[in-house]
Amino acid sequence: MESVRNGLILGIESSCDETSAAIVRNGREVLANVVASQLVHADYGGVVPELASREHLRAIVPVVREAMHLANVSYEQLDAVAVTEGPGLAGALLVGITFAKAVSLAAERPLIAVNHLEGHIHAVLMEAEASFAAADPLLALVVSGGHTHLYLAHPTDDGTWRYRNVGKTLDDAAGEAYDKVAKLLGLPYPGGPWMDALAAHGDPKAVPFTFAQIKQKASGRTPVKLARELASAQEDMQRFDLSFSGIKTAVRRYVELHEMRPRIAEREAVLRAAGVFTAKPGDAEARNEALRHLDQETLDLIASFQASVTGYLTRTVLAASEHFEARGLVVSGGVAANRELRRALTDAARQRVLPLSFPSIALSTDNAAMIAAAAWPKLLAGQFAEDTLEPVPQLRLG
Repeated sequence: MESVRNGLILGIESSCDETSAAIVRNGREVLANVVASQLVHADYGGVVPELASREHLRAIVPVVREAMHLANVSYEQLDAVAVTEGPGLAGALLVGITFAKAVSLAAERPLIAVNHLEGHIHAVLMEAEASFAAADPLLALVVSGGHTHLYLAHPTDDGTWRYRNVGKTLDDAAGEAYDKVAKLLGLPYPGGPWMDALAAHGDPKAVPFTFAQIKQKASGRTPVKLARELASAQEDMQRFDLSFSGIKTAVRRYVELHEMRPRIAEREAVLRAAGVFTAKPGDAEARNEALRHLDQETLDLIASFQASVTGYLTRTVLAASEHFEARGLVVSGGVAANRELRRALTDAARQRVLPLSFPSIALSTDNAAMIAAAAWPKLLAGQFAEDTLEPVPQLRLG
């Protein structure tokens, strides 16, 4: 491999419903980070894989072109091209990988495959890695619409990171639970940001939701996996798995018991007619319009749901950090932008004098800057992908 010249990596991300391209220097300096969000899924209350693939095809060329233009770099100046290998939607991943292969071949630059989950972790490390220089192990929570995972992360001698999964959701991801409950309450997609914004107007103690205790020992293991772990004398069997399907069911039962469905249907029709469903979650005018039509019982239900979910995540993270004697915490993924989760974890970490970092809001959701950042140590270590690289929709980390 020829030596690194400019430290420039073109990152490409297309795992779900965001088409993104970024130019990052030396794994930290973001020169450009362009994200094209797919609004076409709003009418369906969730991502439709076929539509996602089609939208990626439409967006990939202009998105990459704009990132290169904003960074004011040429393909000849790149040191590598990085792309999300998985996990994600097969068709969506294929669009990004195919384009990345083409750029890699035409520019004669190495191709680097990146795990989407590792990318989320590096969204934090690229901005705060110096804060965790001596923190081994780190406990990383990746929490989004598609994933809720806990990892122990250890730096290695070659500058890359080694991961071990110590917890995951056994059913819905936390962000998925947010989206499904939002849909149940007649709110726009994606539901997470809407629920977060509206929760501030409700009573978080109005509805006492609870989470069932999960047996943590060897949870989710097959006999083969269990045998492998037992073969290692150093393997710690304790796990911190989670479940979010129960609270989703509890909200549905509450809605039915309190006969809220007619009100929800009427409100949803009004909000659609007012254009709220096509507005961005952060649109203040759309949020105020929604508040005009939301009754206090619904706002209290939203606030109680959010308090329960963020409290559950916080308790689980703290229990895992204490058990594994983590020396630092990183939280990433779309739900890392949730204000209540940030507040709860920040307060708890401060009490325990435990370093904690979140990504900036712009890097919380899916983006290509995190993919380029995760690729930087792989570039230095010479870990390149073959030209036969294919999508791995169920790709695991650790």
